[in-house]
Amino acid sequence: MPKNVEQDSEAEVSDIVEEVVAEEGLESELVPPRMSNFNMALITGLGLAVVIVVVRMAGGGNTDELATGNDAPVAAAVETASAPEPIATSTGGIERKGEGRHFYATIKIPAGAETLYLSGSGASRKEDGTMGTMEEQTRSTFTNFRTTLEAEGWSMSDIVQVRAFAVAGEYGLLDFDGFNRAYREFFGSEGNPLKPVRSFVEIAGLVVPGWLVEIEIRAVRVP
Repeated sequence: MPKNVEQDSEAEVSDIVEEVVAEEGLESELVPPRMSNFNMALITGLGLAVVIVVVRMAGGGNTDELATGNDAPVAAAVETASAPEPIATSTGGIERKGEGRHFYATIKIPAGAETLYLSGSGASRKEDGTMGTMEEQTRSTFTNFRTTLEAEGWSMSDIVQVRAFAVAGEYGLLDFDGFNRAYREFFGSEGNPLKPVRSFVEIAGLVVPGWLVEIEIRAVRVP
């Protein structure tokens, strides 16, 4: 190859290399440096915080609520957990707690108390041979209990527990309201302001035909 042609080729190659280097340098200058993931997360978090504050202020809210708003449920839970215990009522050494409309939730009997149990009983037949309604049968049963207690020197105020077993009457309906109407004549009344603990259970049937309810009681007194 002639010498001048060889020199021209080397000059062209040199020019091409210089152009490539120049272009790469220019490209590296145009591309900004990459940002780390930590910086991206930090900037994003700050941006969200600014947006929240702006929205709260635009809506007339107080930015202090952001820090205290989550405390309200905790305070409510603490208040609920620290509710006061039921007030206890003590009569003759017998302690009663959790008074409801018809009975107490708990009754504590002291040591040395006397106890009297009366077996399950139901209503006496009326003159026409029927037993009557739930209200009438309940009234008849507790009247008989009162007679028995007084004959033993006890009273209705000594009763601390009542268990009632009832069946449905006509049309398959259980007259719970009728039971309570008669019950309130003997407990939580002017004649006897005290109330027992109580159970009321619906069952399929009772042994005595015509009975709608059978009741048993427990009486206690402190000598």
